[in-house]
Amino acid sequence: MTKDSPDHFSKTEHKEKRVEPVKIWNAQKYIAENSDEKISLTDVARAMGMSATHLSEKFKEVTGMNFVRYVARARFEKARTLLHDVDLRITEIAFAVGFQSLSQFNRVFKKLCGQSPTEYRTANGKHKCRV
Repeated sequence: MTKDSPDHFSKTEHKEKRVEPVKIWNAQKYIAENSDEKISLTDVARAMGMSATHLSEKFKEVTGMNFVRYVARARFEKARTLLHDVDLRITEIAFAVGFQSLSQFNRVFKKLCGQSPTEYRTANGKHKCRV
């Protein structure tokens, strides 16, 4: 079997396809561990040894959502948990989970949950969010 033979190409292509989900899983883990900091597609791509374009395409293919939405959702999930601690101010939570502004946090939270963080907290987290 030569390097240019169809069999070699198929095996190489198959191996590359198996590697992709592992890199995306590692990217998801990286996001989970670093989502409370400013994080960009370029940062994650660099950490995974991929180009930002390639990561973006494969990330959407594997996870079903784009990178920005995935990061926002990871931050939202952390915030939802922290909202149960009434000693933390909503502003503190927003910045602690990685949102760059309170308005961005409120917008994302309402979009994903159907109510504001304050409304969610008042309902004691009993409201079922859309996600």
